[in-house]
Amino acid sequence: MRMGYRGRAVLALVTCLTATPAWANALEGTASLPDYDSVTTSTTPSFEHAAPELAATTCIGPFASSCGSGLAQPVSVSQWNLADIATPPAAPDLTALPPVALDPQPAAPADIYGPTNSVASGPAASLPPGVSLDGTGHVPREYAQYRGFFKQAGTIETELGILAVYLGAQTIPKLFKDTTSFHFKDEGWFGKDTTTIGMDKLTHAFNTYLIANILHARLHRNTQASQGDAVTAGVLAAGLMAINEISDAIEPDSGYSMQDIAMNVAGATLSVLRNSVPGMKDKFAFKIEIMPNDQIYSHVGKKHYAQQRFMFSLKGAGFEGLQKTPLRFVDFQVGYYATDFLNSDRDKGIEPKRHLFFGLGLNVGELLFGKSNSRFGKAAYSVLDHIQLPYTSLRVDTHGEFGHW
Repeated sequence: MRMGYRGRAVLALVTCLTATPAWANALEGTASLPDYDSVTTSTTPSFEHAAPELAATTCIGPFASSCGSGLAQPVSVSQWNLADIATPPAAPDLTALPPVALDPQPAAPADIYGPTNSVASGPAASLPPGVSLDGTGHVPREYAQYRGFFKQAGTIETELGILAVYLGAQTIPKLFKDTTSFHFKDEGWFGKDTTTIGMDKLTHAFNTYLIANILHARLHRNTQASQGDAVTAGVLAAGLMAINEISDAIEPDSGYSMQDIAMNVAGATLSVLRNSVPGMKDKFAFKIEIMPNDQIYSHVGKKHYAQQRFMFSLKGAGFEGLQKTPLRFVDFQVGYYATDFLNSDRDKGIEPKRHLFFGLGLNVGELLFGKSNSRFGKAAYSVLDHIQLPYTSLRVDTHGEFGHW
């Protein structure tokens, strides 16, 4: 059976209007239903007709007949004016609001891998707003991911294993020679009566310094630049060198030298200062230079020590006032080496000589790789920050000798 338009309209109105209190009361018998004709003769309802005034105790809800039972809630309604609903409120005038000053966003912390960027990256990305890396590119200890010595050392187990194998490879050949029980030996320092006039002592200092710097570079990366990694690297390097010294303690013509241990500690301390004092890494370098001999390079023995020149370099590139001048490629050097201490020299009655020198050296690393951002360029710069190439310096020593030796 199809229902006509008027029938559907009446059914819809009856269904909807019974939800109002007035129609609900009408259905309960308290008011009469509106006449059918009055409903259908007007297609546009007038919002200016006020709803009939209800009593203060009118109850609404599905249980309106049980007023007072707790199921229906009494309401107080004075008058419903649908014209208020039909008229939307005026939009507020936002132009009349006073201007509000916004707090500036904190600057991004400096990135240890390059200049400060608009977006923090690397270790700086994990820092809270307002906190930045320290002057040497380390995360402050309270925000560091690896705070303790053992936690930091645990991040370079592979590197420590490689160094242990390397040092062990140098020790194993000694086991196949004549050995003796563990013993100490006083080797002296830089006296002319010592075996190498102190060159072996500087070799201990430089080797420990180099190992500490290598370990620090790995720790800095693996611990997300956690503060204290320079100390961890220095302690590990000195410890490895102290263990390696045991191989000397079983040689008949050598022994466990406390002078060597002291120079190991000195080299490790120098590395800690270089990597923890702001600006020191840019301005200072501890370098070795190896001068070719008739064999080009001697791996062991006194000839090996005779080839070496050790120096402290003050780098022009580390000073802001020189960075835009050619002096950024020049280092001021203070160094030491010894000559005439070979067995053949002593047999001839030649007195060993100690040389303290001063000079200017070419910073080849800064010249070739100072502006490089590639991994190879950075690695090459680091190598040349520890090695002075021969024939790239002009020096004068305490014996009055002048040249590029």
